[in-house]
Amino acid sequence: MHDPTAHGLGVTARGFGLRGPRGWAFRGIDLDAEPGALIAVEGPSGSGRTCLLLALTGRMRPTAGTARVGAFELPRRMSALRRVTALAHVAGVTDLEPALTVGEHLRERALLQRRFGGSLRGLLRPRAERRAEARRLIDTALDAAGLDLAALPKGDRTAVRDLERHQELRLSIALALMSRPRLLAVDDTDLKLSDAERAAVWERLRSISASGTTVLAVCSQAPEGAVAVSTAPSAGPSARSSPAPSAGSSVQSSAEDPAEPSAGSPATPSGDGPDGGPADGPDDGGPAGDGRTTEGSAAGEPRDPATTRKEEADALAQAGLS
Repeated sequence: MHDPTAHGLGVTARGFGLRGPRGWAFRGIDLDAEPGALIAVEGPSGSGRTCLLLALTGRMRPTAGTARVGAFELPRRMSALRRVTALAHVAGVTDLEPALTVGEHLRERALLQRRFGGSLRGLLRPRAERRAEARRLIDTALDAAGLDLAALPKGDRTAVRDLERHQELRLSIALALMSRPRLLAVDDTDLKLSDAERAAVWERLRSISASGTTVLAVCSQAPEGAVAVSTAPSAGPSARSSPAPSAGSSVQSSAEDPAEPSAGSPATPSGDGPDGGPADGPDDGGPAGDGRTTEGSAAGEPRDPATTRKEEADALAQAGLS
């Protein structure tokens, strides 16, 4: 457990949706999850899973419905929410540098955390104390993510390009945990993993949520025991909970054709800070960019997969997330 004193964020949403110039990224999301829950956003690739993850962490501006993460109402308190959430394994946002080693990534994140996430008194402590604190922070995050440096080909000198996929995922999770978030959001959790690797990753995420940190994970299929919400298109509203939901948690999966929301501003993503975490700035200054959304279509029309993938890339590029 990386931080037994951590307090996760509860998540509630009603009719939550995000629409841009090319149509709906997701819509009709209803969700109830207690603090410390393991929330699985399931659905096929291109169905708006990543956009929902970014919206629920204050990185994209929703256009329909209501949502509250902890005490933070969306979209009014997006900036404050970004300060207590962290992203892992989000393509175009948290990409690791292939040429850098695992140790270099960890030390860089510890330095950024001390500089931007710590107190002024911490910056003035003797160098030996700062190094010891950085070492504890790294070790705790690695333990929570389940990444054993001794098992890597060259230990912490192993380049990211030489990591296996599940090791790269664990490293990204460890880096995100170093900011001690109250909500950890992980994208593409089960992509290209074997059954054994997938089960091990979910077990690790359960351990993180059990320590008190809420976990929001994108996947193709939710595991047992998770609060599941679906972005898959459907003919009408549907609800599903996994067989063994977390205590006090419930969820309804998304609907493709809810009532048309009232007019709103286009979806607007918000950028991250230099450490892959929050970026300071007001929430009420209007759209920060084009905010083009990608997955889904207006009025529930069928989408061509190639077109969907191209729009997803365009959206992240124009949003400044790639």
